[in-house]
Amino acid sequence: MSLENHAEFKLSITKALGDQLADALKELTPAPLTVEGIRSLRPLPGVYQLYKDDDLVYVGKADRSLPQRIEKHYRKISGRTNISLDQMAFTCLYVDEDFGAVAPERLLINRHRGQGEVPWNYNGFGNNDPGKRRDTTEVEEGHFDHEHPINLEYQLTGLLAERTLTEETVPLSTLLQEAKAQLPYVFRYQASKEFDDIDVELSNTYATADETLKAIAARLPDKWQITALPGYLIMYPKAEDYPSARRYYRNTGVVDVWQ
Repeated sequence: MSLENHAEFKLSITKALGDQLADALKELTPAPLTVEGIRSLRPLPGVYQLYKDDDLVYVGKADRSLPQRIEKHYRKISGRTNISLDQMAFTCLYVDEDFGAVAPERLLINRHRGQGEVPWNYNGFGNNDPGKRRDTTEVEEGHFDHEHPINLEYQLTGLLAERTLTEETVPLSTLLQEAKAQLPYVFRYQASKEFDDIDVELSNTYATADETLKAIAARLPDKWQITALPGYLIMYPKAEDYPSARRYYRNTGVVDVWQ
């Protein structure tokens, strides 16, 4: 009987690291995704996991500060429809070693994707401003923005509240800046000096994004248009159609195009 005295062996250091990270995260109890919970974290780099209704939906990393990165997701989800922050939870690990070469979140993604988890990875959830080139791209079913479009009824609590006590109007440029700062999704627009000379009557009815956008659009010069896309807002001096537009705001009124 002949016995082999040699064989092939493949050492996978990256798989071992991925398994260790996943096992360490598995030992943690997901915490509700709240501002208090996020801000209790130390401002250190690391990896994190997001859960929706107890299902693992996203894996990410923070190169500098876990709370800063996770709070961005909190803000994004707060401005979306078909989802509630009450459904969300998170876990995280502080990783202070130099794992840049092996990308710890990628190790976790590869492991969990093989198990049919982390559906929000690679479907647009982690994107910030996608850039002007994406404005004319049709958003497909399954994309995060398609499943959870921006909430135009998002409450803009306190928008210009102090000004309403002492002023009757504000420049259009000011209203645009303050709306952009408060909205939990991207509002990209082309600035124009003429906005400084256009006044908007203040009203305490600017309680929602939709109401504020209507007030802005009513004072826009001809041909300017605000477009509500599934994941963000844009405003340019050209009234054109966009494949995935949900709503157009123009000085002639509002047009709904996506049911």
